[in-house]
Amino acid sequence: QVQLVESGGGLVVPGGSLRLSCLASGFTFSTYTMSWYRQVPERERELVAHIGTAGDSTNYEDFAKGRFTISRDNTKNAVYLQMNSLKSEDTAVYYCKAVGPIDSVSVNTYWGQGTQVTVSS
Repeated sequence: QVQLVESGGGLVVPGGSLRLSCLASGFTFSTYTMSWYRQVPERERELVAHIGTAGDSTNYEDFAKGRFTISRDNTKNAVYLQMNSLKSEDTAVYYCKAVGPIDSVSVNTYWGQGTQVTVSS
């Protein structure tokens, strides 16, 4: 059974930090690229950051550059999002997404259930 379970969300004041975690099970984690997305009500889910299978290739949306860091630990089947200098506009539900296996003709896409991040004083 495939599972992506996010954790680490919560309430934080502007300028604060949070570290989100996403633990995966039920598939070969190291063969999947991983991403973090976020969504606020009545808006499209948007990409935050993406990381390759080995963790040596990362990409960020402009709003995340310099503040957020995506990383993964294939020994723990986990992907992380370190978020610093948080702003009120970062308030959203954050989701992790897995796509793979790489180099496969048939690609699967899995989503977690999301974790709420609220940035407010």
